[in-house]
Amino acid sequence: APCTECSCSSGKETEKDASNTKKKENGDRLFIPKIFFGTRTHKQISQITRELKRTAFSSVPMTILSSRDYTCIHPVVSNSGSNRNEMCVELLEGKHGKSCLYYHGVHKLCEHHALQSAHGVYRAWDIEDLVSLGKKLRACAYFAARELMVGADIVFCPYNYLLDPQIRESMEINLKGQVVILDEAHNIEDCARESVSYSVTESQLRAAREELDSMVNNNIRQKDHEALRAVCCSLI
Repeated sequence: APCTECSCSSGKETEKDASNTKKKENGDRLFIPKIFFGTRTHKQISQITRELKRTAFSSVPMTILSSRDYTCIHPVVSNSGSNRNEMCVELLEGKHGKSCLYYHGVHKLCEHHALQSAHGVYRAWDIEDLVSLGKKLRACAYFAARELMVGADIVFCPYNYLLDPQIRESMEINLKGQVVILDEAHNIEDCARESVSYSVTESQLRAAREELDSMVNNNIRQKDHEALRAVCCSLI
């Protein structure tokens, strides 16, 4: 017999189904929100995905957004110092007549996971799993993780990917209408401060002041540059 404790008894559920069907008939896609799960460190992401594997939701499409420091497999770039981002961009732009072969293989890594999903054997994975598979397929794990975000239901990432507007824009993250979970949220204040803070050396300030002096002396947007020069001088 029909239940009397919920909305289905009053026909509301039927109306909702009819509305959904109408949307589909008109060609409108139903909006299904993603879950963005933010953590303080990459190590915590590993712990969470390990727990996810043990749940009934281990087959849910997912991805992990991470920096090139953790996911780049290019032998030259990955073994370089702190300029991995710049070297990666230079390879993608072909500045020195060279391109990244691993980037051109991104589709192989994405399609690999798509095939797993189609056969119903999709399973939760960690950054190390993706990097290992990327090395095997000679495909970039960094850009593959970003591509996988399109079809993912759960997106794991560090806090700053959600808090820093510049990172959100570069990673094409749109949080409107999405579900956001922040693990250990008491750390958010420190992360927010870091996102809008930066460090400069005294030599950098002096170099900037010299350039601003040149701008002012040559009457190039003098009013604007005088104000910036005053800031540099006061900091020095």
